[in-house]
This record gives sequence, C-alpha cells and structure tokens, in this order.
Amino acid sequence: MPPESASTTSEGHSSVSATEIAHFSALAEDWWNPKGAMRPLHAMNPLRTEWVQRHTLPLAQANPGPLSLLDIGCGAGLASEAYAKLGFETQGIDASVEAIRAAKAHLEQYPLPVGAATLSYRAGSAEDLVSEGARFDVVNALEVIEHVNDPQAFLKMLAELTRPGGMVAVSTMNRTPRSFVMAKLGAEYILRMLPVGTHDWKKFIKPAELAQMGRNAGLRMTDIAGMSFIPPKWRETRDTGINYIAIFTRD
Repeated sequence: MPPESASTTSEGHSSVSATEIAHFSALAEDWWNPKGAMRPLHAMNPLRTEWVQRHTLPLAQANPGPLSLLDIGCGAGLASEAYAKLGFETQGIDASVEAIRAAKAHLEQYPLPVGAATLSYRAGSAEDLVSEGARFDVVNALEVIEHVNDPQAFLKMLAELTRPGGMVAVSTMNRTPRSFVMAKLGAEYILRMLPVGTHDWKKFIKPAELAQMGRNAGLRMTDIAGMSFIPPKWRETRDTGINYIAIFTRD
C-alpha cells in the first residue's frame, strides 16, 4: 500500500526506495477506483479513519478548535478526504507527484461537502516539514511503515512532527506465518487483490517491535486493535495476527 512520502531521514539515509515510490506512482490514476488495485484500501478506509477519530476524541475535547492532522504517504487521498469529512484540518503529503496530482484532481471533481474541514495536498517529503518546524495535533501513517527503509527513524520523524500531547496513528501488518500466507501469497498471487510486489513480508512489523520503536522515539502506545475482514466488511477485532492499527501519544 502507499509508500511514505519522505526522501531522506534526519540521518541522511533514504527512508523509502525509489522502487517503492515508482510502484505506487504507476497506480495513481486507478487509486480512486473502488474495484481497482486499491480496493482493499477502499474497503478498510472507514474502519481506519473512524478508529483514529474515536481515539483522538479526548484530544479534540481539550482543543478549542479543529485538530490538525498530517496524513503521511497519503497517496491519492483516500484517508485524507475521509479525515477532512470527519472534521480534521488535514494536510496530505506524498513523494509521488503522480499520486498528489490524482488527489488534487479528485478533490476538484468531487469537492468536500459543506461543513467539512479544510484539506490540502503537497508533493514532497515529511523531512521538508520537519525542517520547516511544522507540528500537528495528529500525525497519521496508514499502511506506510512497512514500506520504509528504516522504521525506527521513520517513527522518530513522526514524533518530531507531533506537538507535545499530540497523537500518532500507525497501521501496518504483523510479521507472522499467517500474514505471509494471506496478505502476501493470498492477496497478491492467488486472489490478485493487490499487484504482485506490493509487500515485502520481511518488512512487516510485530506489535511488540512497533511499541518498542515508539518508545525509542518518545511515543507511548496507548491502544492497539486488529483489523479483520469479516464479511461483508472490515471490523475491529482483537486479532492482530495480520492487519493492525495502533495509537501513540507524544508526552
């Protein structure tokens, strides 16, 4: 699923490969097709975005205005548009110029409803925002961290982009035999739900690893949930064996 937008980490190393960006850039024009290559994201989107909204509710209640949200690796804007409709002042950023072009085109063709929060897109890297001193109430990275070269440096960057007391939402895939069979072999090679080469199973992250990396970055995991497809839709479960989502607080 969509790669993170960063080009380099604070240590000067690339956080994503050019191959990853090129892979998803090639899918940009099909991103908004609910029956196309990104149909799993379309199906998962309501669960992911509403879960984040629910878990950031205490932050919203303590904030006098709408929460600002950064959607890193936003692709063509599936989650970004949903967050704006949920009331977040949203900025989407992605390294793929093609994906950002598709995001802007979709927003122009299908404007947000009256009452939605603001939404803007930017082609570039999260490191650009770090260098500019940007800070957000919520930083969001959905199905991104399994595509970066250095997950620990990536989480550190997410923390740097989050204001003290703010929250970071991360969804990814667990590195288990079951995820290899279902998310890699099944989804890509058997069911053809995703293009072949979308995922590298070795880069999937166990929840305990993610929690430790978060602690190393100054982030405290406050909740985690599994995401399971139980027909006819994706549902929140206790099963984190394949897909899961987590929320962190920056103290």
